[in-house]
Amino acid sequence: MSSIDTWVSDFAAREQSLTGAGVPWLAAMRKRALDRFAEEGWPTTRLEDWHHTSLALLEQQSFAAAQPASVKETVARSRQTEDSHCMVFVDGRYVPELSDIKALPAGAELLSLSQALADAPDQVEALFGNEQRGSATEALNTAFVSDGAFIRLGRGVSIEQPVHLLFISASAGAASFPRNLIQAEAGSHAIIVEHYVGQGSGASLTNAVTRLKLASDANVTHLKLQQEDPQAFHLGVIDAEQDKGSVYNSHSMSFGARLARHDIATRFNGDHCETLLNGLYYVDGRRHVDHHTVIDHARPFGVSREFFRGVLDDNARGVFGGRILVAPGADKTDAVQRSDSLLLSRMAKADARPELEIYADDVKCAHGATVGQINADSLFYLRSRGLDEAHARHVLTYAFAAEAVHRIEPEFLRQRVVAAIQSLVPGGAALGDFS
Repeated sequence: MSSIDTWVSDFAAREQSLTGAGVPWLAAMRKRALDRFAEEGWPTTRLEDWHHTSLALLEQQSFAAAQPASVKETVARSRQTEDSHCMVFVDGRYVPELSDIKALPAGAELLSLSQALADAPDQVEALFGNEQRGSATEALNTAFVSDGAFIRLGRGVSIEQPVHLLFISASAGAASFPRNLIQAEAGSHAIIVEHYVGQGSGASLTNAVTRLKLASDANVTHLKLQQEDPQAFHLGVIDAEQDKGSVYNSHSMSFGARLARHDIATRFNGDHCETLLNGLYYVDGRRHVDHHTVIDHARPFGVSREFFRGVLDDNARGVFGGRILVAPGADKTDAVQRSDSLLLSRMAKADARPELEIYADDVKCAHGATVGQINADSLFYLRSRGLDEAHARHVLTYAFAAEAVHRIEPEFLRQRVVAAIQSLVPGGAALGDFS
């Protein structure tokens, strides 16, 4: 039986037990999404956006049902701060007894997707998207979506404590399909951490979609931290829409999984929007990470900054494909895009494809990409100051990563990323805090 046939059979067996099975619009959308996936199959390298990323290894995997597992130690170890609102999901399902949602200001809602579908399915439908969005992998998420977070910030509402969405892959070889929906109404503000960790789950699959809608003058900082097991597969989508004057800061930190693919997009639906897409990844062994981004300047006076950095060792591979689209009439656009990759071994490989597509005249846009090894002059300078070669290389590696880390605000988020980097890169513990 082919991989696609397996998913079709699995859907037929599980359809009535899926989250929101009794909601008519969702049940119909699930079937259309599965039909699309069955017709298109997994994306292949023949598709331009997937040219450097093969899912052949993923297609060969079989995934079992989730099994009960104790995750209390993982939750305690992964908490961002004790003051955060923490929602815990195990193998894609919300676990209220492990979560900690503190008192929320009036006008703020923080629910599981399953609860939101039961209480307000019409509100969920407005944010959910449809089966035609994105690639076939996103359609598979639509068909099997299990749970996730539903966050609504009312007009002018600010949540002072960060919202920590903790997704734990606990069962060996299980597949999970979370979907997070975030609505920030006019003038609202929040910090949201989307955090994926593994717990001996091996070749598990996480297929996650996060959709955000920012109304006028809303301000959302969003950190995605991916730290799943080295044999896991992670397919992630972040899809944002911004209205006039809104600010969206996105930080994508990818430090785990055998294969990780991150699709990140935002669209400016109003004037004077701002966005920062900041990314950092570290891959070693034969691991593979792919970031594909789109910033759609559909309206004038938009400002975007995009910076992605990758550190690659052994036989690892990193891919960056970034597209900035400036629509007709989007005058006074100010956009900068840059991708930089540091190769720590001769066998590591990085592919970069920065793109600018401009249909307006009065704009200021720039892009660039570099792929290289540690600078010999910088290495000589540090060695002349008494450092041995190994320590000097570690210092320069950290300095390269630090540029991405320094863009993360607030401080406690930055420190979480620092700790993640230190636990991965050789010699990290000896260098201390470089933030």
